[in-house]
Amino acid sequence: MVDFRRFITALAVLALFAGLAGAQGIGTGSSSFTCASNVSSTPVVRAEGFTELLGDITLNCSGGTNSALVSGSPIPTVNVQVFLGVQITSRLLSSGGVSEAVLLVDEPGNRDTPATGSGTLFGPGAPQTVCPTPATGCPEVVQFVAATGVGTPSIPAGTLIAVAANPVGTTGGVPNIFQGVINTSGTSVTFFGIPVLPPGSTGITRTFRIANIRGAVNTLGGGGAAGGTIISASIGVSNPSALPITNPTPVVAIVSAGLITKAATPSSIQQCNPQTKAFTTLLSFTEGFGTAFKTRVSPNSATFSGQNNTGGQNVPGFAAPASESGLIIPIASGITAGLADFGTRLKATFSNVPANVRLFVSVTNVTNSTTPAPAPGAGATFSATDLTTHGIGSDNPLAFAQLVVSENSLDQSQFGSSSGIPAVTSQENAPGDPGGTVPVSEILLSGGSGTAVWEVVNDNPAGIDNLVFAVFATTTSSTPGATPGTVTLSFAPTPAGGGVASSSLPIPRFTSGTSAAANVLNINVCRTILLYPFVTNQAGFDTGIAIANTSKDVFGTSPQDGSCSTNWFGANAPTNGAPITVASGTVGSTLASVAVPNFQGYMIAVCNFQFAHGFAFISDLGAQKLAMGYLALVVPDPGPGNPRLANPLGNPGSGESNNQ
Repeated sequence: MVDFRRFITALAVLALFAGLAGAQGIGTGSSSFTCASNVSSTPVVRAEGFTELLGDITLNCSGGTNSALVSGSPIPTVNVQVFLGVQITSRLLSSGGVSEAVLLVDEPGNRDTPATGSGTLFGPGAPQTVCPTPATGCPEVVQFVAATGVGTPSIPAGTLIAVAANPVGTTGGVPNIFQGVINTSGTSVTFFGIPVLPPGSTGITRTFRIANIRGAVNTLGGGGAAGGTIISASIGVSNPSALPITNPTPVVAIVSAGLITKAATPSSIQQCNPQTKAFTTLLSFTEGFGTAFKTRVSPNSATFSGQNNTGGQNVPGFAAPASESGLIIPIASGITAGLADFGTRLKATFSNVPANVRLFVSVTNVTNSTTPAPAPGAGATFSATDLTTHGIGSDNPLAFAQLVVSENSLDQSQFGSSSGIPAVTSQENAPGDPGGTVPVSEILLSGGSGTAVWEVVNDNPAGIDNLVFAVFATTTSSTPGATPGTVTLSFAPTPAGGGVASSSLPIPRFTSGTSAAANVLNINVCRTILLYPFVTNQAGFDTGIAIANTSKDVFGTSPQDGSCSTNWFGANAPTNGAPITVASGTVGSTLASVAVPNFQGYMIAVCNFQFAHGFAFISDLGAQKLAMGYLALVVPDPGPGNPRLANPLGNPGSGESNNQ
């Protein structure tokens, strides 16, 4: 009688060896193992940027053989190094140069693609598992699994496929994400211990994706015959025969100017007519190309979702050209790769603002000096097309930006709530349009300088966005005139030393001073210039000088108290004459014998108030022999650029400008 137990055991052993023999022969065709590099979407990046996100590099590998491998044997590894012609500025996540740049094997975490093998051991449907030892990589072994008959590509069910597995005794998912280590010079990033398992089987492609590499492209500028500067990466492999790459120098970005700025010619304010939040100018920020303004992440249908990480940007290959973030992957508790700190920020830096001036800016962008732009609506409906083109809501496809506390503030809860946003000080009715209302906030000035920063919270990558902000000023009668306040416009933030990889500096970050200084505030000096063509205190004669301040009248004119500097020209002229103080509605006077003894010549009086009138009276002692009087000539004002007249008191060091 046949011992069926021994027979069944023998069949099982035979089947095992047959299976191993078949597994070892998977992919033993004539095709060689090759990997073609590709950048499926080459981004245009901003020439002003320190941390511009470059295009993902994919290595699509096919062919090869697994005939020399048996189940449980180690998978050969290589080190993949990417070189750039600029500093790599991906965020540093831990010591030793470990960064947010990542290399992914077989596109894990693509929830739209089922796993090719049984379970979720490998392929796009596999869970994302980060190798915890980026400086050395993680050892992996070969495992042969049977295809399920579903997936992309569809492999006949039961076909044995070589996949990566953990060594015996190792728990957890099989690592398929490897962090890059930036070298000390900042010119390259290396991914250590990358397992290379040729797919072997016909129809299978092994994919290596390199993502989240950022570069300080500002050093290249944005010129070139085609309007942009090309950035290429160079890919090196520690064992080229194990991972042969065709086209190892893919183009990863095109550099172009990202920002065009303009400050409109400011309105003029009379020094002697105090203003309260009077409109002065418009500041314009225009994209240099369609995706220069970016939200923090790709938004979904929720209001302000473009600023708060909603977890939707973690799919390999998901294009988000109008997002400051890259491929967002949790690395460890509290550590995330690829996530920017905020969206694109726009900064106005004010300088030389005269004393006694308060500046205000619109909290959001405006359509003109009187009307704020429409904000993204709450509960907006987003279509599939909207999401594909970066989540632009059908209710408002326009760009929108909102004032933030500072260029480095990180509190994302500020959007959609009052937290983190400077207080709106008023609803402003702009001149010329009583129906206009513009929410404004005051800029804190120190020494005549201050900044305003707005963050882009909605944008339209399908067109060129233009964001315009209004500036208002409050002045007093004691506000100095002549010196105009200026403004420079740029991206933000602009930290010092931003051109190197850092664990503490914000992302994104930019160069400063990308625009020339422009006038933002013109305060016309309120003054009257009087010419006394002949004044004498010689040969027994004397001259009486009188100046009337007629700014107090019956016509509703604002009274202006002030003084007149006296500027003498002729024999025995003093360097600086004593000023004549004249209150509104009064007459001030002096004698040449008191002010300029033994003088003969002419005098120019510069009064820091309007509606001054002068009279001179020349006579001998007691007016016994000769006496005459004349009205002083009112001289047309030559403008505030004249250094002598910039300060009505003629006192250098107290506000007088020496610029011609």
